[in-house]
Formats: sequence, C-alpha cells, structure tokens
Amino acid sequence: MAAFANGSMAHALDFEDAFDPAPTHPNASLLPAAFAVAQSRAPIAGDDFIAAVATGCDLTCRIALSLRQPLEAGGWYPPPILGAFGATAAVASLMRLCQSQIVDAFSLLLCQNTCPGEIKYSADTVIRAVREAFPAQAAVLSALLAERGTRGFDHPFEGRAGFYQLFAAGKYNSADLFDELGRHYWIDQLSFKKWPCCRGTHAYVEAAQLLRAQQAFRIEQVASLRVEGDEILRMLCEPSAQKRAPRTVIDAKFSLPFTLAAALAHEEVTLGSFTEDSLRDPRLLALAQKVEFRAAAHGGPNAAAAGDLTIVMDDGRELHHRVARALGDAQRPLEDSVLRDKFIDCAARAALPLARVAAERLADRILALESEPDVGALLA
Repeated sequence: MAAFANGSMAHALDFEDAFDPAPTHPNASLLPAAFAVAQSRAPIAGDDFIAAVATGCDLTCRIALSLRQPLEAGGWYPPPILGAFGATAAVASLMRLCQSQIVDAFSLLLCQNTCPGEIKYSADTVIRAVREAFPAQAAVLSALLAERGTRGFDHPFEGRAGFYQLFAAGKYNSADLFDELGRHYWIDQLSFKKWPCCRGTHAYVEAAQLLRAQQAFRIEQVASLRVEGDEILRMLCEPSAQKRAPRTVIDAKFSLPFTLAAALAHEEVTLGSFTEDSLRDPRLLALAQKVEFRAAAHGGPNAAAAGDLTIVMDDGRELHHRVARALGDAQRPLEDSVLRDKFIDCAARAALPLARVAAERLADRILALESEPDVGALLA
C-alpha cells in the first residue's frame, strides 16, 4: 500500500523524467515501488538501490524500444504498462530474488498489468494523474508472491499468449532487448523536465518563450497559433473542445493548446500555471482557442519531443521556430542547479512541506546516494 500511495503521487504533477526515444516514464512507478521495499527491507545500501533503479529503468526502455506495433494500436496506454516491468525488475533486485522467482514475478505482474487508452479521452477523470499507483503496487505484490513460492508462467514475455502477443500482436525485435545488455544502460538517455506538463508540450513551450523574447509582442496581437508535430502528439490536441478548455489540472498538463497559452501569457511555466483558477483564466482560454494542430512525420528517434510552432500575428506576420530536441534531453541536459531548485520547490509544496535548508540538505544526500548505508533511513 505504500507503493500504491506514493505511486499515486509520482506522476500527479507531471514533473517526472521521461524517455524520449520511445515515449514513456520508466521511473514513475519504479521509484515508489523501490522506496517501499527499501523502507521495509532495511538496510539497503545506496549503491544497491542505484543498481536496482538502473536495471529496472533499462528494462522498461528496452521493452519500449523493442515494440514493432505500438501498444496504442490495441487501445492500450503504454507508460504504466511498460513501467510496471521495470518496477518489478527493480523490486526483484532489491529483494534478491533468484532467476526463477523473477520469471514468476513477471508472470504475476502480467495478471494485473493494464491501462486502457480511454484514460486520454474522458474530460473529468483524474485517473491519468494517479495512474502509476497501480503498476507500483502490482510490482511489489508480484515480487512478494514470487518470493513466497507462487509459480508463474514459463514465458511471460515471448510466450504464445505472453506480453508481446497480447499487447503487440507478437510484433517485436528481440535485438533491442539484448543488445549490449548489462553494458549499456538507457537510464543515461533520460530527459528531465523543466516544465511540469507532458513532455510532448515542451518543444512548444520552449519555442514560444524564445519567440516571445525575440519579438516582444503582446498576446493580444496573436491571431492564430499553428503547431506541427509527430502523430503521437495528436492526443494533446484532441478532442479539440476538451483540450482548448480543460476541466481538470491534469488534463491541462496534457493539453498543448492550454500549455502553449500559458507559455505565452506567463513569464514562466511553473506549477502555479496549472491550478483551478488558471483553468478559468479568460486570457489563457482565449489563446487556447487559437491553436491548430497538424501532424507531420519529421521522423527521428525523439520525434515526440520535437515540434514546430508558427505564431501568426494580427498584422499578418508569421513567427516560426522549430525545436528538434526539447530542453532537458540528454543532449541538452538541465544544469544540476536547475534540478536542485526544482526539487526544493516541489518539496516546499508538499502536504508536510520541507523548509529550504532541510530540502537542500536532503538534496545533498540524494546526490551522494551511493554513500548512504540505508536508503530506507534516508527516506524516513
């Protein structure tokens, strides 16, 4: 239940890391599951915890890259489904399960692991915000059951009715699973968010801020906004009526029209840009109505984190900028100071907020996690 509770918060602010080459959030359910085990199976050393996270994150990324039919084709919503396998791998590592127990744990996970694509379309639900609760809990439960001897399947992944057959019609490439396994870790290629909204919106936030700084226009001068990007970004713009006037904060974070409006109207896009009051802000709603999306296949491994923005002014001028890799990408990383400030700001907004001095002290210990003798004690 600790994994469930913390999992429900892992994605609630939409501020977690992301894997752009195969859009997913490999650590959103992994870390809450690993935290729960670290506190209940003390002491777990910091270097062992890091190894478990790196292993689980790598597995999620490899499964995502191996798919040759997107999960969306079957009506699924990928991030929690894919992340659950990495969470299970991390928990199994921390619990030191043997090989057969790990196979059992993946089998038991397969009995629970689901997330329907309908999560994207209902205007009033907030399940999308707390979605990582389910895979985090399932990962811990699966590992506990496997540890206690519950037998699973022989082939939970590649079996004739295993994961790949059920979720991707058997279309996958095993080379993506095994290439440099144990030598190359995809955790090195994660992106870290500067802005608390869907990673697919970040290229447009960046482009809007750059054009606004260069041209110094007023938002009242904007006649229309044209956004062009990968097909996967259509979910951030449609249904158009819902995305132009989102009714929940989490839907606003998954709305390209609303997020783009916030980027133009606000000095910076922050957690304060997504509140119940902002959902009713007439300036933001008016700007969001002016956004039109067009899917365009630019290709490339990071297409979901790229985008073209054209701002058409009321005098007919067109301002254009393309971002090929949104800020925070492994090739355009955020500075450590930015990540520290982000952590401290988030900690200050907790139900039991941390004072800045305490948050800074905690940040120092987290950044030196490999020297911690007991991660559970650090969390406590």
